Order: sequence, then C-alpha cells, then structure tokens
Amino acid sequence: MKFQRQYLEKFPYQVEYSLNNYIRHNLTIDNFKNIIICGLGGSGIAGRIIKSFFYDISPVPVEVISDYSLPYYVNESSLVIISSYSGNTEETLSLYIQAVEKHAFILAITTGGILQELAEENNVQVYLAEPGYQPRMALGYSLTYLSLIFSELMRQNIQNNLKSLLLNLKNTEYYLTEAGNILSGFTDRLDVKQIIITDPPTYPIGIRFAQQLQENAKTEAFVHEIPEANHNVIETYYGKLNSNFIFIDSGLLDKITYRFQFLKELLENQGNQVTMININGFTMREIYNLIYTLDWLSLMIADRKGKKSDEIKNINKLKNFLSNKN
Repeated sequence: MKFQRQYLEKFPYQVEYSLNNYIRHNLTIDNFKNIIICGLGGSGIAGRIIKSFFYDISPVPVEVISDYSLPYYVNESSLVIISSYSGNTEETLSLYIQAVEKHAFILAITTGGILQELAEENNVQVYLAEPGYQPRMALGYSLTYLSLIFSELMRQNIQNNLKSLLLNLKNTEYYLTEAGNILSGFTDRLDVKQIIITDPPTYPIGIRFAQQLQENAKTEAFVHEIPEANHNVIETYYGKLNSNFIFIDSGLLDKITYRFQFLKELLENQGNQVTMININGFTMREIYNLIYTLDWLSLMIADRKGKKSDEIKNINKLKNFLSNKN
C-alpha cells in the first residue's frame, strides 16, 4: 500500500467533494428515450455500476460505451454522459464529438483537458473533479456524480444516503481490517490467476476488482457472471486448477445463491481455494463499502507480491505507440 495508500485514503473525500459540488441539471427521465454513459477504465466502471444499480427502476435503456463509436440510434432524444478523468481520453473525445453531431443532450464529468474546453464551447454542463490522481484512484468522483445525476433523473433523493456513508468511509482501519480478513483466506495463492464470479448486480464490482488487481497488483484476473457462466465456464472446472476463486453474491435471488453453493462445493471438493463475499443486498452503502474494501485488498496483494502499484509501464508504452500512429 506504500505506493498508493495516500490516494486511496482520499476516496471518502472524493465522495464528499462531489456531494458538495453537485449542480442540479433539472432534467427528468421523461425527457429521454435512452441514456448512454461514455467512459473507459475507472470512468467506465462507474457507469456500469450505476447502470446495474438503476436497472430495475429505469424506464429507458441505459448503455455504457467504452469504445470509439456511439450506437446508431443515438439522437436528439438521447442523454449522453461523457466521463473522462483527464479530459483527454481519445476514445471518449471521439464519443463527445459524435454526440454533438447527433444533437444528443450532453453532460460531462472531468477534471479539465480537451473535454472541458469542448463542453464549455457547446454550453454543456460540466461536473468537475479534482486533478492529481491516477484515474483508477479517482472513482469517488465519477461514481458519486453519476449517482446524483441518475437519482435526480429518477426523481429520487440519495444525497442523504451518501452523506450518511461518509463517516463510515473515513474509518480507514475498518476497511483495512475487512480487506485483511479476505486476504488471509488466500495468502498462499497470490501468484495464480484470480477468478472472480459474481451475480448479475455485482458484476460491475467484479470488473472493478479485476481491473484493480490487474493495474495495481499486476495480476491476471478474470470475471464470470452467474447464471451465464453455468452454461459454459463450469465445464472447465475439473481437478485442482492454477487459480484462486472469489465469489461475490448480493443475495438478491435464491436461485443464484444455490448456484454459488453448488460451485463452491464442486471446486473445493477438487482441492481449489474459494473465498465467498456476501453482501446484504445491492444498496449504495453496500456498493461503496465493497468497492473500497476490494480496492484496499488490491493494494495489499500488490505489496505482498512486491509490485509497484503506481506504475503502469505497459499502458504508457501503448499510449506512446498510438500517439505516433495519429
């Protein structure tokens, strides 16, 4: 944790900053036929979490795009939310330009960069985050801004719920203890593939954890979703595998929980290590708590493996390579 602790400890303050600096957009879901959230990395995962959280109550489809192209159907009846921490992510800027060309209504989340410049030229409302973090360590901004944007669209008020979270989130030692307890279950399995299996609501959190393991701990991590994975991936579970398994279950559907029970017994009977993470429903409190715990866990694993969690050499090499192609 020695390389990124000072930044991860700021997560609750990112949430607080976003709550204090949120500006009402005065829109309702009735204004739109679809919503598109555009972002990559930490910006994209925030969109996926929000899509999952509002899945059961959104009367219009919500899509998350982490690519260069908007769907064909985007038009003046679409709300496009452009999220780029740096404001210079080339894929996201491409999506912004297309959203303008398609006459969609646009909101932006960024610290500045080209995105802020373009947004201000087009009178697009911008939700500003604070600079100074690697993008994956700035999730508190995009996740909280998106939570507030969507709750206002849905005529809900979650500000009090988020504010009540802050006292808990600022108790760093609690999350370090929770992360340490999980780590103790597979300390001797750090150099193998980490296989994260989730139910549908927690799938974006599984992706977030995998991404943090990949970037922070330089560890291969993969995510599978139940029930889909029970129709294919389950057929690879024979014998003792060179993998560590982490299950995340929201407990919202008994049929899914039964599948976890079966898989756990199947894998353990063949000598595999399974760590079960159960949460009490898919609430904002549980979402923020689990994300923060797993973020700390990724840093602990990085330390145990002797990895520098603040280095992203391959990503920087790729950026340099692509810059020479443009």
